[in-house]
Parts: sequence; C-alpha cells; structure tokens
Amino acid sequence: MVKESIPKEGQNVQIQSYKHNGKIHRVWSETTILKGTNHVIIGGNNRTLVTESDGRTWITREPAIVYFHAEYWFNVICMFREDGIYYYCNLSSPFVYDTEAIKYIDYDLDIKVYPNGKYHLLDEDEYEQHMKQMNYPKDIDYILRKNVDILQQWIERKKGPFAPDFIKVWQERFHLQKRIMED
Repeated sequence: MVKESIPKEGQNVQIQSYKHNGKIHRVWSETTILKGTNHVIIGGNNRTLVTESDGRTWITREPAIVYFHAEYWFNVICMFREDGIYYYCNLSSPFVYDTEAIKYIDYDLDIKVYPNGKYHLLDEDEYEQHMKQMNYPKDIDYILRKNVDILQQWIERKKGPFAPDFIKVWQERFHLQKRIMED
C-alpha cells in the first residue's frame, strides 16, 4: 500500500481495514472527508454500510467522526449517541490513502472511552491469539504497546480527538458538508 495522494475535502471514500496477514477485515462503504493532509485525515459518516470479512453487512447507527494519523498506531471513531460521545479506538498501523480507500491494519486491541471519561482496553485475548497465529514481530508488539500508552495519555489529557473543541468543530463541519452535498 503506497500513499499516492491526499483525499479532498467533501470527497466520499471507503475505509478498508486489514489484518496482519493481508486479508480484508472490514470495509466502511463511505466516509465524507472533512480534512485531508499527509499526516491527518478526518472524516464523518452516518448510517454507513459496513461489510465484514465473512460477507455479513450492517449499518452504523449514529453519526461519527473518524480520525486517522500517519505517525501513530491507532485511529479513533467518535460516535455521537443520545447519552454522550463514545470513542472507539483501534490499535492499528498508521493509515495510507491510495485513491481507492483509506487503509490500515487492525491489530485487535481497542480502547473504548465512555462519555464520563472512563475507558477500557479491550480484546487482549484476541490480540494474543492473533499475535501467535499471524506471527506478529516483536517490534510490532512493542510499537503497539507503546501506542496504547500514548493513546491513554491522550484520553486522560483530552488531547487530539478527545479535546472538547475537536468534537464541536468537526461535528459542525460534518453537518455543514452534508448540507452542501444535499443542495
């Protein structure tokens, strides 16, 4: 996967998640690009078709802002629910964008953050199982564990996508972009 370009603001793109063995894991049919640079992609989606590796499909239930960074081994989904904002953080390779889709490798570990700020590391058993099955190199394990620490610091310090201003700005931008596309 080679970075060929940067997605343009207002463009709809797919998100493709892979596993370490190169097999597709999950595909989000479309996300509207709100910001695209060499380092960061921010997008928004709502009621988006998601296709799992086994062919099952489902539709996201709530509006969400997605945050990808080219230097960190995680991405963040900010989901807007009636009782507040939930964050689902995937420990993953940094993103690449190749005009087909935003792509990354999902490394199983996740952190779920609740509206009250509490958070939990999830899927450690799945990570250990896949690490053995797919032969994750020791340096990948080290990088991922280091990025779990970085992510937890961001959550606790309300940095990056966890900052209250981030949510306000990008939620407004997403709603504005949707209105522009409807006109």
